[in-house]
Amino acid sequence: MLFDAENIAPAWVGPVLGEVARHGIASIKRAYGDWTRPDLRHSKEAASEHVVQPIQQFQNSVGKNASDSALIIDAMDILYSGRIDAFAIASSDGDFTRLAARIREDGIPVLGYGERKTPSAFRNACDQFTYFDLLEGATPARERDGATKTSSPGGDAKLVALLRAAVLATADEQGWANLSPVGQHVRKNAPDFDSRNWGFARLSELVKATERFHIKTRGTTIVVADKALVP
Repeated sequence: MLFDAENIAPAWVGPVLGEVARHGIASIKRAYGDWTRPDLRHSKEAASEHVVQPIQQFQNSVGKNASDSALIIDAMDILYSGRIDAFAIASSDGDFTRLAARIREDGIPVLGYGERKTPSAFRNACDQFTYFDLLEGATPARERDGATKTSSPGGDAKLVALLRAAVLATADEQGWANLSPVGQHVRKNAPDFDSRNWGFARLSELVKATERFHIKTRGTTIVVADKALVP
C-alpha cells in the first residue's frame, strides 16, 4: 500500500486502508513526501495512527516531484522482490499511469484510489479504481450532490450498455449469466466502475434497479439476463 502523501488529504488514509482490507492484508504500508513541510503535519499524524511508514524525500529541485520518483523506485523494488500479490496506490496524480501499467505487465493486480479529478489514463491503467468519496465513512457522491438511489439507473445509457455487454459476454446459451463474472467483465472495461456511484452497496441491487434485466437466484448464485434478449 503506497500513499502519495503530497497529493492526498490525510483524512483518506484510514478509509483507504479499510477498503484495501477487503482484498487482503497490507503487508507493506508506506507514505511518500517531504515530511519537513509544515502542511504535511497532519499527514504525518495520520501515517503514525495507521502504522504507515513515512518515507522522507526532500524536494531538491523546484518543479520536480522527488516524492513521486521515490514511490516509483520503491514500487519497482517491491515488484522485483516477488513477495506481494497486489499493489494499492493512493493518488490522484496521472504520473503513476506508467507505473500501474508496468506492474500489471508482470501479472500483478493494481488497485487505485483517488479523487474524481484523477486523470482517466491512471484510472484505466489500474485493474480497479475507487474514488475516495465512495469509501466507508465518506459521504456518498450522489447523496452529496443531492441525488438519491431513487433515481432510476435505467436512464443511464452508458451504464446500461456496459452491463448489457458484460451479460452478453458471459451468458450461457439460454442468455443467463452469473453475476460475479458480469462484475469482473465490467471492471475490465471500466476500472472505476462501482455500484456505490449510483447509491447501491451491491451490484445485484444496481442491476435490479435498472429494470432492464431479469435477476434471480440459483442455489447460492445470482444470475441475470437481458430483458431485451430473454422474454
